[in-house]
Amino acid sequence: MKRYLPFAIIAIVLLSAVVFATLLLRAPRKPASSQPSIATGSGKPAGPQPGADPPRSRGKENAPVTIEEFGDLQCPPCAALHPELQRLEKEYGDRLRVIFRHFPLTQMHPDALEAAQAAEAAGEQGKFWEMHDWMYLEQQRWATSGNARQVFLQQAQNMGLNVEKFRQDMNSAEVKQRIIQDYNRGISLGVLGTPTLFINGRQVTSEQMTDEGLHALINSSLAAKGQ
Repeated sequence: MKRYLPFAIIAIVLLSAVVFATLLLRAPRKPASSQPSIATGSGKPAGPQPGADPPRSRGKENAPVTIEEFGDLQCPPCAALHPELQRLEKEYGDRLRVIFRHFPLTQMHPDALEAAQAAEAAGEQGKFWEMHDWMYLEQQRWATSGNARQVFLQQAQNMGLNVEKFRQDMNSAEVKQRIIQDYNRGISLGVLGTPTLFINGRQVTSEQMTDEGLHALINSSLAAKGQ
């Protein structure tokens, strides 16, 4: 039964759409013409947006199946789903690619944006997934610390990163832009909460967010490609 607990949590927790303009408020001031646009829930952008490029991904780029996750690093259901996604990666190996897209729900999770920035800053030194995995494993600890940034800086040091570069990258326009691009992609695809999964471009419903459901979708996608 424990294996199904993450999906039970996800099915119960309904997360609302939130205004993400705080990204712009915290970003360095730029001329109005160069400010990146942010969807605020009043309407979707015309057509799917590309998201940050290159995306944060694990697995071969030409894998027959791609899971694209829109997640919030402070979201408990996301942390609950994380071990299942890791099991799927191990089970399907080179046949599965996983992409993580930032969709921080800043009104519900006050440290979500800073966590996204820290993960991206680690990614600037080739350690995105190590920081991402640690954040989900230790979510309760840093989310209740009262000073998440300091915890992230300490973890960067523990991981052997250049801490001063990490600190600078957390605040950089480039890192914030990647998060904005991922968020805008989510809005353009109709994402309202986290975690939201797409398998080969098709959104996974709440009813399919079970161990059997995810396996069935992956196996169906493999069969469609003759694998």
